Amino acid sequence: MTTTSPLAARPGAVVAEGATAAAHQVAVHYGDPLREQRLLAEGAGLVDRSDRDVLTVPGADRLTWLHSLTSQHLERLADGSGTEALVLSPHGHVEHHLVLAELGGTTWADVEPGTGAELLTFLQRMVFMLRVEPALVTDTWALLALVGPRAPEVLAAAGLPAPDAPSAVVALPGGGFVRRVPALGDGAATAFDLLVPRAELAARADALTAAGAGVAGLDAYEALRVEARRPRHGVDTDHRTIPNELAWLSTAVHLEKGCYRGQETVARVHNLGRPPRRLVLLHLDGVSEDLPVPGTPVLAGTRDVGRVGTVVRHHEFGVVALALVKRSVAPDAALTVGGSRAALDPDDAAGDRDARDDTRAAARDRVRAVRSATIGR
Repeated sequence: MTTTSPLAARPGAVVAEGATAAAHQVAVHYGDPLREQRLLAEGAGLVDRSDRDVLTVPGADRLTWLHSLTSQHLERLADGSGTEALVLSPHGHVEHHLVLAELGGTTWADVEPGTGAELLTFLQRMVFMLRVEPALVTDTWALLALVGPRAPEVLAAAGLPAPDAPSAVVALPGGGFVRRVPALGDGAATAFDLLVPRAELAARADALTAAGAGVAGLDAYEALRVEARRPRHGVDTDHRTIPNELAWLSTAVHLEKGCYRGQETVARVHNLGRPPRRLVLLHLDGVSEDLPVPGTPVLAGTRDVGRVGTVVRHHEFGVVALALVKRSVAPDAALTVGGSRAALDPDDAAGDRDARDDTRAAARDRVRAVRSATIGR
């Protein structure tokens, strides 16, 4: 059974069509997706992310228990701090990506929409005799995001805390918290997550918009996330993805902690320095009105060299996508995705080699060619 967020009933709101795993549906935009992107990049925008699943883990053994089950060092996670963690398969493939907050004797985790029940089942199987009580609380707690250079002043105007330290978590009056998260877009879009009681979702949103935030749909958030090269599990990853292929190796994996499921693969690939694929930003020609869906192959000629994940229309770059491609893909490779011409972003062209000027220049030439094809048509 699915429900629609009260914020998706606001004027101009459009909810995504088609089947979705989320139990709570949110607005993808409010009538002007590109303007909403600029709001997040240049001002302060409130994004409804209440489709994400939320879990709690209270209990005296919670941190040592989660430490043993995930890729992150959590034994001494301080109260009022957050981090990321992964649950891996025995072969090191990513099964869940958790965004964590430790506050007041409870560890909170928010995960991809529709994945919370599966994660809870796994956690419950691993409880044994330990003092932990994992629970799925999506129906009672909801996530909002406040994004943009003006986000701190909006929080201040609303009488709410704006944590300064990276990943800091501060309790909200009446329950929930504000958590600082990595900036979106080019790094100028300061970002905060707000966990609030679901019954108060509309009232909390009203307070933030009264304090100066504009509403923006999930599409705007996704566009800046793609620009920042921050992957989503199950969208920008597949069943073969290992942490070494993504930035999660530095944000969600602790390379010096003890044993956890899948650690052998992570350590071996890290020591060899040769992950099979890498996450890159692709520029597409944007000729087709229909954007490629996640999982569409990336082709170099007739050779399959990867798969795209999130594909968006960006307010500055046009159509761009996150893609997992083979390490061997040349920086100036002529690529196609679903019939559209594509090119690696110059910042990703050098891969795990030095970003030499000639490598970046070749990639820039390819991106210009792709964009020129769009303008010419």
